[in-house]
Amino acid sequence: MTKIPMSVPLVEMDGDEMTRVLWKQIKDELLLPYVDLKTEYYDLGLPERDRTNDQVTHEAAEAIKKYGVGVKCATITPNAQRMSEYNLHEMWKSPNGTIRAILDGTVFRAPILVDGISPVVKTWKKPITIARHAYGDVYKATELRTGEGKAELVFTDRDGNETRKTIYDFECPGVLTGQYNKDSSISSFARACFNFALDTKQDLWFSAKDTIAKVYDGTFKQIFAEIYENEYRARFEEAGITYFYTLIDDAVARVIRSEGGFIWACKNYDGDVMSDMISTAFGSLAMMTSVLVSPDGKFEYEAAHGTVTRHYYRYLEGEKPSTNPMATIFAWTGALRKRGELDGSSALCRFASRMEAACIATIEGGTMTRDLALLWQGQTPTVVNSEEFLRAVRATFETLEQ
Repeated sequence: MTKIPMSVPLVEMDGDEMTRVLWKQIKDELLLPYVDLKTEYYDLGLPERDRTNDQVTHEAAEAIKKYGVGVKCATITPNAQRMSEYNLHEMWKSPNGTIRAILDGTVFRAPILVDGISPVVKTWKKPITIARHAYGDVYKATELRTGEGKAELVFTDRDGNETRKTIYDFECPGVLTGQYNKDSSISSFARACFNFALDTKQDLWFSAKDTIAKVYDGTFKQIFAEIYENEYRARFEEAGITYFYTLIDDAVARVIRSEGGFIWACKNYDGDVMSDMISTAFGSLAMMTSVLVSPDGKFEYEAAHGTVTRHYYRYLEGEKPSTNPMATIFAWTGALRKRGELDGSSALCRFASRMEAACIATIEGGTMTRDLALLWQGQTPTVVNSEEFLRAVRATFETLEQ
C-alpha cells in the first residue's frame, strides 16, 4: 500500500505517563502504516522539561507558529508531590498555559458522539463546542489574606497619576483577589471565536455577567459586539449563521433546553467549568476533543483529558489497562486533516475522516474500553484493553477502505 505523502510537517509534542504510551501505540498501529508521517518532534515529558528548564515547551510553541499545525500529547503540570516524585528543579508551569500564552490562542472543546451512549441531557442531539478564553482572570490573579483595614484598588498610569477605589473596609480578617485582562487578548479571543464559527458553520453564543461586572465583563461584551459589527456580520449572514450575547445564567438555561450544534464562548473560569460539565453530560472526558486556535490561524490539537496516572502505575506493574484512546486519536486526525486542508492534500483529509469513522464504527459495533462500557445502552459490549481497541479500529478501517 502506498503511504499518503506529507509536504509540510506537523509539530509533534510528546507527553507523560499513560498517554505517552498510547501516543506511540496510536502512531504504530493507526498512522505509520498509512501515512508517510512527517513531524518536527518535541519531548514535553516532564523529565525533558525539567532538563531544559522548560525551554523545550517554548521551542514547540514557536514551531507551531512556523508550521501552523501541532498535535500534543497530555502532559503533567507538577504539584508538590510531582516535585518529589520526579526530583524536579522547579514546579514548572502548565505546558498548555505556556503554549496558549505564546500563541494568544483560544481553546475549543467538543464531544465525540457515538450511537449507544446518550447525553444525560435528553434534548442534546448535536455536539456543543466550548470556546474558552484561556487567559487572565482568576488564573493570573494576585491574592492576599487580610487583617482589619481598608483595601483599595490602585492604578498608576504612565505619567504617574493614581486612581484609587475602595474595595472594602475590613472590620475582621478576610481575603482579597485582584484579577485582570487585556483588550488585545479579548479581541484575539473574539476573532478566534468568529473565525472558528465561520470555519465550522456553527452559530456562536457568548455569555458573561455584565449586569454585575459592568466594567470587566462589560468590556468583553463591548469588544465582541464591535468586532462582530465591523468585521464579521456580513460574513455570518452570508454563511447563514448567527452570533448573539446573553448573560451566563440565561446561557446555561438555553443550553440545557437546546439540541446542541453551536459554539458557546466563555470567559476563562466559565469555560473551565462548563467544558467539564459538557464533557461529563455527553458521556466521558476521554471523548472530548480540544483544539487551540490563534487569531492568525495557527492550530494545536490535543485530548481534553490528563495523563491517566492511575492506569500508568498499573501499566508499570505489567498490566494492560483499558484506557480510552479516542480523544488522543482524534487529536492526531484533527491535526492531519488541518494539515491536509492547508496543504491542499485531499488524501490526507480523507484519511483523517475515515480513521475517525472507523473509531466510531468500532464502538458502535460493540467493542470499547471499560469507561464506555459503563455508559453503553446497547447489547452487552466487548470490553477490551487499549492495545486491543487500537487493533480493532485498524481492522475496521481496513474494512472501510476495501
